[in-house]
Amino acid sequence: MRRIPKTPALALVAALLALAASCGDDDDSVPQSGAPDTNAADAAFPVDVQAANGTVTIEAEPVRIVSLSPTATEMLYAIGAGDQVEAVDDFSNYPEGTPMTDLSGFEPSVEAITTYDPDLVVLSFDANDVVAGLGQVGIPVLELPAATSLDESYDQITQLGAATGHADGATEVVDDMQADIDDLAAQAAERDQPLTYYHELDDQLHTATSQTFIGQIYALAGLENVADPADDGTGYPQVSAELLLDSDPDMIFLADEAAGIDTADVAARPGWDQVTAVRNGDVIELDPDITSRWGPRVVEFLRSVVKATSEAG
Repeated sequence: MRRIPKTPALALVAALLALAASCGDDDDSVPQSGAPDTNAADAAFPVDVQAANGTVTIEAEPVRIVSLSPTATEMLYAIGAGDQVEAVDDFSNYPEGTPMTDLSGFEPSVEAITTYDPDLVVLSFDANDVVAGLGQVGIPVLELPAATSLDESYDQITQLGAATGHADGATEVVDDMQADIDDLAAQAAERDQPLTYYHELDDQLHTATSQTFIGQIYALAGLENVADPADDGTGYPQVSAELLLDSDPDMIFLADEAAGIDTADVAARPGWDQVTAVRNGDVIELDPDITSRWGPRVVEFLRSVVKATSEAG
């Protein structure tokens, strides 16, 4: 059984499930993403950006950004806006040196956020009506929910580029991501019969289906998801051990380091020692931070999957 090198991880499973619930398929919901309302590469301010919380007008280039989303934090630094980031939440641990604080993206406090005197706040979902609360004190907020596809990830990077005065940097990041992903997908081993897989988010057998950005990464590597029949509409269902044993996946990818689960734990589960992935040593430990964030490091995620599949069986 093999391990993909990983960085120190945080327990982000709850974030994925909460975000999935907050951005479901409600027909009345605001679209998760949209192109910024600008025609120039780095438009003069003010600029209007379409986010999940509607059209957000940013009057001047922000110089004190608070990010309550680990993914948005990674995007901001990637596009060149890192110097404008004043504070980040307690899960924003990448890149190294981010100004981490005890601010929470799950239980945000308007009072705590305003102590950093931000001129822009970025978050993944509107907990505690924080968007309205910040609006009342004149602080613009961009709500950028969990992406369900790579295209939505690209849109969010573009939105942040427009919002921060780094449209060119955002375009470069998106172009590089697309080129790298195309190259990696082309490297995926072709097989007469696609390999099947199970992606584990936690020890309660929550997983991600093909309707998520996670599932899209595996599809690019030519894999088929055994959990798709269990999709409950969120993209992150809890599956049964019976379903997994019956489907007998060729590969198992673990993204639940926070729960202390490793390859030995999987092999010790009743009946799992007969699963093809376990018998062939194709249980792969992934960095849960990388796999749960839909920013620029999805390229690293895909690279790990393509490498693992090339060595499988």
